[in-house]
Amino acid sequence: MTAVTATAMAVENGMGGANAIVIADEDRAARWRAVAAATGPADREAAEAGIRRAYERAGLTAPERIVLAGSPLAATAAVMVLTGQGERLPGEFAERAVGLLRAAGVEPVAGAVGASVREAVRTHPWARTRQRLHEALGAAGWAGRWALTAAPLWDVTRGLTERIRTGVVEALAADQDQGMDSDQGTAVRLALLDAVLGQHDAPWLAAVADEAESDPLAGVAAVARAAGWWWPYEKAAIVAERPVELHRDEAGRLDRGDGPALAFPDGFALYAWRGMPVPAEFLGRLGELTPDRIRTEENAELRRVMLEHYGYERYLEESGAQPVHRDETGVLWRIALDGDEPVVMVEVVNSTPEPDGTHRTYWLRVPPRVRTAREGVAWTFGVDADAYHPERET
Repeated sequence: MTAVTATAMAVENGMGGANAIVIADEDRAARWRAVAAATGPADREAAEAGIRRAYERAGLTAPERIVLAGSPLAATAAVMVLTGQGERLPGEFAERAVGLLRAAGVEPVAGAVGASVREAVRTHPWARTRQRLHEALGAAGWAGRWALTAAPLWDVTRGLTERIRTGVVEALAADQDQGMDSDQGTAVRLALLDAVLGQHDAPWLAAVADEAESDPLAGVAAVARAAGWWWPYEKAAIVAERPVELHRDEAGRLDRGDGPALAFPDGFALYAWRGMPVPAEFLGRLGELTPDRIRTEENAELRRVMLEHYGYERYLEESGAQPVHRDETGVLWRIALDGDEPVVMVEVVNSTPEPDGTHRTYWLRVPPRVRTAREGVAWTFGVDADAYHPERET
């Protein structure tokens, strides 16, 4: 019995069936969440078996060669060699790609592996499976399935894949003298379009993939559980390793203050602070920050990272900032920053004493348009200053 048939039968069984669907869907979401966050070496044997099964389900001959690359970056460079873009790659990446392909028995020339079969292997089976599931569940049932399985993974996984794509483009399209080569950037993005996202396809696989051997997506799902991104071509498939490190904050954003937030076994790594991409060397200097260093940083986004790391209240205290307004609710502070919106904060004192009798001070960041302390405090409660009349401030 397929997942589509079982789900349709559960719907027909009424509320008890609906409860069973919810439990099953939540279980599916948990399993695929683990897949999306998996780190460590790819299970090569399982990945290769999954690839062959995916080709078989698509009615294609299995690829003659399966090449394992150390990261999506290395895999993309190999794909560009095989699609006639190798001469435009930075020298070190072109040499590595050629060596990788030759070691796997693939001739490193344009057209050697034939055309991409991504649509046959991934796109068409996904569309057919989704259509069958939609017909079995109806519009409301499908929406419920997506909400319980795919939606919880979607935003986090999408952000991660976009960050990887950006990192690959930046590495392969950079010119030491001219900066980013826009034409080369386009070529890299086109190569990335041929990729199946492996473990990062977890959201939609959680919604539609079946565990049955007969499932059209069984091969694609097997690769996702075993490896990272992969590129299917007529005669070969290029498969990327999974990351060896993945660090995220509570919101699911890449985040690490003392090393790469995402790292692959071949050295490709991405650095981030609470989701904000940062240079590797930038993180190493965060412990040396001073108010003057923060103030003179020209990049507004990096300056925000500095402020978050240093602490807004500490910056206010040490930068010689002056209050611009005070009333019974607190004190309003404003600091102008070149090329960026000003930092505006309200200093408030908790009216409820701590166990030792002291009163804790809090700093509330508010929009730059705020002009009075009362307006700022009211904004944190979602009301206008005129409507802010608390019976008791805490």
